[in-house]
Amino acid sequence: MIVWRNGPDGAEVLMGRRSRRAAFVPDFFVFPGGRIDPADHAVRAATPLHPAAAKRMGVRRDASLAEALAIAAVRETFEETGLLLAESGDVGAVAHPEWAHWKARGLAPGLHRLSYFGRAITSPVSPIRFHARFFIARAEALQGELAGSGELAELGFYPVTEVLAHMPVVDVTEFMLNRATTYAAAPDRFNPRTPVFSYKDEVPFVRYE
Repeated sequence: MIVWRNGPDGAEVLMGRRSRRAAFVPDFFVFPGGRIDPADHAVRAATPLHPAAAKRMGVRRDASLAEALAIAAVRETFEETGLLLAESGDVGAVAHPEWAHWKARGLAPGLHRLSYFGRAITSPVSPIRFHARFFIARAEALQGELAGSGELAELGFYPVTEVLAHMPVVDVTEFMLNRATTYAAAPDRFNPRTPVFSYKDEVPFVRYE
């Protein structure tokens, strides 16, 4: 999830640094996120994801999978940063322990606050592969105090210009940061066509859906 806000030096995004011992992109700055959990399919959101998202997420128009992916992004962001994209609601009877915190507080994911932002597929030669979906949300839509699980260090909001100039990020993160800068300048007029960042002959390749 790309969480952004306006700062004195332009758009700022929430990022953290992965451990040097991480199996994938160690010591790089990343957005909060992670893999989908089976329990994410059972969570009841307070508000739904925009129905058009499923058409562009590479899920074969499976609205339930699209929503589960969005719920996973919300859950992982909470786990890694302590911030909740939430509205009043009931997540239901969900086995994953993280959702107990939400249920106790009468909260559930507010998916209407998310905009689908694009996806990325790792190179076929990468030793660890993923097919990631990116969502974007305004920082003002999240609640709680910034205090993560320890999975990401140096958590904070960083000016996009500073990240691009001085901080270690991988190519897909750099691409999404540049896209976020354009989005932040005019969210209501942003081109709804979404990118798929992938590789052709090990060279980054972007197409738009």
